Amino acid sequence: MADSKVKLTYFNFNGRAEIIRLVLTFAGKAFEDNRVSQEEWQKIKPTSPFGQLPFVEIDGEVFGQSLAIAQYFARVHNLYGKTNLDGLRIDQISQLIEDYIQQVVKVFHESDEAKKAEIVTKVKTEEAPKYIGYLEKILEKNGGEHLVGNSYTLVDLAAYDLGTGFLKTYTEDALEKAPLLRALIEKVGSNEKIRTYTESHK
Repeated sequence: MADSKVKLTYFNFNGRAEIIRLVLTFAGKAFEDNRVSQEEWQKIKPTSPFGQLPFVEIDGEVFGQSLAIAQYFARVHNLYGKTNLDGLRIDQISQLIEDYIQQVVKVFHESDEAKKAEIVTKVKTEEAPKYIGYLEKILEKNGGEHLVGNSYTLVDLAAYDLGTGFLKTYTEDALEKAPLLRALIEKVGSNEKIRTYTESHK
């Protein structure tokens, strides 16, 4: 499957697809980064697996659910640890990050401006510090270099996405009190493949 033809479809921003893009980029796997407009999305929506983006086409077969896709490519490209327990640790952290994302997504789904402001305040003052604190403790327990094991995995890339992508606005203040996590994010960002990709999509 490492030589499969891959086409990833999502909007022209980070959002839910960025972790997939990061995994493929870090692994050096060529893929078609199909970025669509809202108008284009409405046209192709009936062909998507679950009526949502992102979805990926692998050798002609289409799959949905961003986390499942990212986990699949991480396994294929040896970014899922070295043991089954490593895999469990990665799944645990992936779900932890997903829990935080769900808190942030509430901001985008709320139309009432007053309620939206309340959610933003709660995310910045409560949720972001809490979840960033969890990740910092995991890093500290694991020696400070990586979230799982002693080499890069899916969740190191997810941490980078967390600190630099669409969650940055809500996360960066909390990172001031998380030096290990901040250092990890900077380290991932200094990777030549990741740096080149990021600079080309500013």
